[in-house]
Amino acid sequence: MKILMVCLGNICRSPLAEGILQSKLPENFLVDSAGTLENNAGKSPDHRSVEIANKYNIDISSQRSRRITTDDFKVYDLIYVMDRSNLQNVLALTNDEDSRKKVSLILEDEEVPDPYWSELPEFDRVYHMLDKASDKIASELKDLSKK
Repeated sequence: MKILMVCLGNICRSPLAEGILQSKLPENFLVDSAGTLENNAGKSPDHRSVEIANKYNIDISSQRSRRITTDDFKVYDLIYVMDRSNLQNVLALTNDEDSRKKVSLILEDEEVPDPYWSELPEFDRVYHMLDKASDKIASELKDLSKK
């Protein structure tokens, strides 16, 4: 199974989400991340995201930012977005119902805030939100793979 995590710039939230979820899944699952903006293409994750991930023994330092493309809907089975704004941007790229069904908010009832303009404690808070969401996703995916 292939899963894509999406935020705005692909340097704060989605790299964390990628690293966290990948750490909770078997190796036969592929987790990647992308952003809805192209501004950061090729850049490393924000140093604060790297620092927080390292704090929890997850290395995201080799990730590189990229923009989501229409081809991603052919490649990935599930696409999780961090907030409603990015949800709208990702859904705008779809052209069929099957693609739309792949896309959802990572947290059902809550948006993951963008910590970019904040200090390290906000990155830690975002980490814990994504960790909780990843626990749920990993549990659901492992249950599906048993069927």
